[in-house]
Amino acid sequence: MKKDTIHQREDIVNRTFYYIYKNLEFKITLDELAKINHVSKFHYHRIIKESTGKTLFEIICDERLKKAANLLITNTHSTISEIANKCGYISHSSFIKAFKIKYQYTPKQWRNGKYKEFSKSILEDFTSNKKFSDIEPQIKVCKEIHCAYIRHKGYNKSIKKCWDKLSAIAYTYLIKDYKEIALFHDNPVITPQDNCSYVACISVDKDFKAISTFDIPESLYAVFYLKGVYGDVLNLIRYVYHYWLPNSGYEAKTIPAYAIYHKNYFLTGMKDFEIELFVPISIE
Repeated sequence: MKKDTIHQREDIVNRTFYYIYKNLEFKITLDELAKINHVSKFHYHRIIKESTGKTLFEIICDERLKKAANLLITNTHSTISEIANKCGYISHSSFIKAFKIKYQYTPKQWRNGKYKEFSKSILEDFTSNKKFSDIEPQIKVCKEIHCAYIRHKGYNKSIKKCWDKLSAIAYTYLIKDYKEIALFHDNPVITPQDNCSYVACISVDKDFKAISTFDIPESLYAVFYLKGVYGDVLNLIRYVYHYWLPNSGYEAKTIPAYAIYHKNYFLTGMKDFEIELFVPISIE
């Protein structure tokens, strides 16, 4: 396969996920995504299936249910119907059915604590026991950031390959003074780490075209500062979603959290890191 073809396919997959994440609460069709990507419906379907192993419908359902599962934990003052609507479900009954198939529990059971039973085996993979009860975030509005990025499946040490490639891209295209950013699309407490979506990014100018780009939107964020070692970031995300947010007076949004690395252990070769974690929030 030619380099241009590979790049085109990567762009189509990246644009697809970005569009889904941005429009989770709305109806999303194969027709509109094929049109956005300037390919036929047949060609588009084949690219998505070959690249991800899933159909577009399966991807959309999976992302909606993962987001709903997280919001049911964090957004304690939203009704189940409100969360279902926010994640693109018009029919309450179809949401309950789909949710139970994926998570073995109804949304009500999940919200009432069954997510803890679902998470037991996942938490066994956590390598950090660090506590965060004394950490307090800053609440502030953060501006939009335009990013070049590489998508990675899994929260694991092979993420280093993405950062090595982004460093090479920055050097090749003379990108200076850029931010190193990681997007966390999934809650690693309720999604196995191998299935979590991680996006490695560097901030770039709007006219940068060498690889796929997107915008981290302006929003109200809770910003947590952390120094730690490998594994602590996932434990911090766990604390934020499962303890801080439900008791904070704020609610999570459907856009993902991200971290800005001030010391990136994937690049330094050291065990320790320094980050700011930005969690998008809204008033209850």
